[in-house]
Amino acid sequence: MNQAMWISKTGLQAQDAKLQAIANNLANANTVGFKRDRLVFEDQFYQIEQQPGGQQSENVASPSGIQLGTGTRLVDSQKVFTNGALQNTGQPLDVAIAGNGFLQVQTADGETAYTRAGQLQVNADGTLVNAQGLPIQPEITIPQNATGVTIGADGTVTATVQGSATPQELGKLQLANFVNPTGLLALGDNLYQETVASGAPNEGDPGTNGLGTIKQGQLEGSNVQVVEEMVDMISAQRTYEMNTKVLTAADNMLQQLAQVAR
Repeated sequence: MNQAMWISKTGLQAQDAKLQAIANNLANANTVGFKRDRLVFEDQFYQIEQQPGGQQSENVASPSGIQLGTGTRLVDSQKVFTNGALQNTGQPLDVAIAGNGFLQVQTADGETAYTRAGQLQVNADGTLVNAQGLPIQPEITIPQNATGVTIGADGTVTATVQGSATPQELGKLQLANFVNPTGLLALGDNLYQETVASGAPNEGDPGTNGLGTIKQGQLEGSNVQVVEEMVDMISAQRTYEMNTKVLTAADNMLQQLAQVAR
């Protein structure tokens, strides 16, 4: 195969992967707590026809050599954990994290997962859960006769119950942060899981040790910038077209060479 055809093939694969990431970002532009994906590419190995500094003749060395590239490849997919815009909802159980950190939930298999989506609800047992019905950790129970729930910036949850004018403290939301949050495993459903790459979680009260604070009645929007994604999409499309033209040109050159050989 013509080497140019192989190289352009790697370029097509790279732009196809980039378009997939852009499509996922745009699809989640309105997903609460979503973090955009960014792909990282690098050039592949080089065919060294002549080493830089190699001897061309007596007392003459090649200043740069001959190094022919063989294309590109995808090496990394990163979640960009910049904060999204806060949206006022007025719902007392909606919470947003202003700063670093994740809410902790317990999955069906008993493991801990992490999320930035703060659409909290109360299940039939009065337990505070996320939108998928997974209980918040540490567990907090809202009394059935509660007439109002307040969640402080430090995560303290209090409720006013019937027959009492004094708010009752129910517990405290805790946050977890990671040395390398981009190393978290994305599970879908706005959930992430600890991995060796992310490191162990550092748990604490909101507003302490670099953790963000809690904003009641608000939600964190997606950090996807639609205009930027559209510009990236146009750029990827143009690059894809250029690679197809290289593929076509290389094929035409092979056909012409075959005709001459006859």
